[in-house]
Amino acid sequence: MKNSTRSKVDPFIVMDVMEAARRAEAGGRHIIHMEVGQPGTGAPRAATRALSEAMERDTLGYTVALGLPALRARIARMYGERYGIDLDPGRVVVTSGSSGGFILAFTALFDTGDRVGIGAPGYPSYRQILRALGMVPVDLETAPANRLQPVPGDFAGHNLAGLLVASPANPSGTMLDRTAMGALIEATQAQDAAFISDEIYHGLEYEAKAVSALELSGDVYVINSFSKYYSMTGWRVGWMVVPESHVRVIERLAQNMFICPPHASQVAALAAMDCDGELQGNLDVYRTNRALMLDGLPRAGFGNFAPPDGAFYVYADVSDLTGDSRAFAAEILDKAGVAVTPGLDFDPVRGASWLRFSYARSTDDIREGLARLTTFMAKRKPS
Repeated sequence: MKNSTRSKVDPFIVMDVMEAARRAEAGGRHIIHMEVGQPGTGAPRAATRALSEAMERDTLGYTVALGLPALRARIARMYGERYGIDLDPGRVVVTSGSSGGFILAFTALFDTGDRVGIGAPGYPSYRQILRALGMVPVDLETAPANRLQPVPGDFAGHNLAGLLVASPANPSGTMLDRTAMGALIEATQAQDAAFISDEIYHGLEYEAKAVSALELSGDVYVINSFSKYYSMTGWRVGWMVVPESHVRVIERLAQNMFICPPHASQVAALAAMDCDGELQGNLDVYRTNRALMLDGLPRAGFGNFAPPDGAFYVYADVSDLTGDSRAFAAEILDKAGVAVTPGLDFDPVRGASWLRFSYARSTDDIREGLARLTTFMAKRKPS
């Protein structure tokens, strides 16, 4: 049988790096993982207890397609607590991770052949999901002067049906302030284009609070997840907030594409939302790790980056060291025992001279990883 043209998407390179690291570990090596954006912590303890109790009393069958009403209401209440937004729970849609949210959003908003702008560098699956759905991802080359975030001038004349932004961003960790976010929303809406805000790293901020697009407009899509701040990557549960007039559209799609998000994960997610003490403790670890990275990476020889505002990444320009980030990452894994991600995952054009370093793991791992990188760079001959 032949494959569809829509299936011809690029690999997610970080997953290939993870597999190479796994093989090295299977061979007996100790690898420091700075490649994957996965918290070193697990789900909050109260979340796993809540699920255990639920499993004793409930079959955990299908929920309604939009998610458990109690979870939707709790998410809406969080927007009041964190952002001062009076959000109707009816606009909240629980999804099968943020990935499920992107599939629903792209399907609801865009037709085959529609052009959708995404900042480069940016999360690679945006591009691949759009392609698989028959849409056209348009990489908008962001400037270091704008801290690798898009500005309205980046998409002028591109005839976009929509714009997707992320703040804090992956891979850079940089954020849009209120003025910058507002300018993008206004410019997008002036073109009668849809605006989607990926807010999956909200809560992981270090010096200033991230701005939600919902603070500036109700006519936007916001996508979030329990994977990062709530440390629930493998549970595959997220949410989106959509305009009231779009809820039934999303519901029909969700009913047919997913039936419902995982019931067990929704139970755990509801409990996780009241675990602020534990979650803030995790954030303190990332804050410590960030400080170590900001000091240690330049000492090791990776000093050309914008300090991250949020998330748990550093995206470094290594053009003075290599023109092949994939080969360089493989060399670092082989000789230093540190797994890092080539920039090609995030920017097909310029990514050959960039690397992403994640500091989501334990502080001991970050210290060890930086020590290994320093030793590796001291011994490495310039390419």
